[in-house]
Amino acid sequence: MNSKTISTGILRALGILLLIALILFFLYKIRAVVVYIILASVVALIGRPVVKFLTVRLKFKITFAVLCTLSLMMGGIVGFLLLFIPLLIQQGQNLALLDINALQNNITLLFENLITHFNWSKSTMEQWLSNINVLDILNLKTIPEMLNSFLSTIGSFGAGFFSVIFISFFFLKDSKLFEQMILTMVPDNKESRVQNSMDTIKNLLSRYFIGLLLQILILFIIYTIVLLIFGIPNAFMIALLCALLNLIPYVGPVIGFFLMTFLTMTSNLGSDFSSIVIPKTIYVMIGFLIGQFIDNNLSQPIIFSKSVKSHPLEIFLIIIIGGFLFGVTGMVVAVPGYTALKVILKEFLAENKIVKSLTKNI
Repeated sequence: MNSKTISTGILRALGILLLIALILFFLYKIRAVVVYIILASVVALIGRPVVKFLTVRLKFKITFAVLCTLSLMMGGIVGFLLLFIPLLIQQGQNLALLDINALQNNITLLFENLITHFNWSKSTMEQWLSNINVLDILNLKTIPEMLNSFLSTIGSFGAGFFSVIFISFFFLKDSKLFEQMILTMVPDNKESRVQNSMDTIKNLLSRYFIGLLLQILILFIIYTIVLLIFGIPNAFMIALLCALLNLIPYVGPVIGFFLMTFLTMTSNLGSDFSSIVIPKTIYVMIGFLIGQFIDNNLSQPIIFSKSVKSHPLEIFLIIIIGGFLFGVTGMVVAVPGYTALKVILKEFLAENKIVKSLTKNI
């Protein structure tokens, strides 16, 4: 090996690194488009079984089947927005009339009732309550600014939403389109393996996302029944919010628990604390825990075992690692990302002992 060969190798390595850096820089610049493609892929994975059912069982033309599927999905999204937008508008209109002192008194009343009911140290708590300033804690003056910022993003959100729908249409209509985009960047001798990996990933993730929707629906029904039984206002919206929070592993249910508890207590502030507020809150908390018990012992094990085919302990560790590395976003994408990685490893490193152990159920 002479100096010329070494120099050529170094220059080639530097060229490859420069090319990778340019590709990463380019992807960073078009990150919004990348996000649109990823979201469209998720929509296509969720809608794929519906399109298949319409085309195979009902003999729909592929274009009409895709339009029907997207219409159903958009109808669900619109229904979701119609459920919350009136509440947001109403709260926005009431901000100008918000009585900060009344809110201060209500929160103080809630703490005082808790002190009386549980026989806590009244002098210490009263001294602490006297120093409470709701504006310092909640900073309610920033809420109008937050709403204005939220409204200003609706335009960009709309553009992104319709971009995702447009891309999803072609991903559903031509199921091979996304695969062809990837295969164009793969060497010819690896195409068959990559194709097998994508087919397996597509089937597993389709079942996984549909399973998540079923999981949310089950929790929504349980929470709604509990809240309606005890006459909690806005039961449907609270139930839906808490069910959707369950998509965030481990953290979401905790947030949902405190959210449902707080809203239950504040919705009955005018009632007798000992005979109405506390019993209702306890019953709602029990109902929430029953829903979580059903979810943790029935829904989630079925989803993970039937869709991604991973052991619950394996899933737990992957979600925790994803959380440490990338925060809440990492926890959400940990399971589908890990599933895709397992499929790829099985296809390309099937003889590896560790890979064989992790992918024996796939």
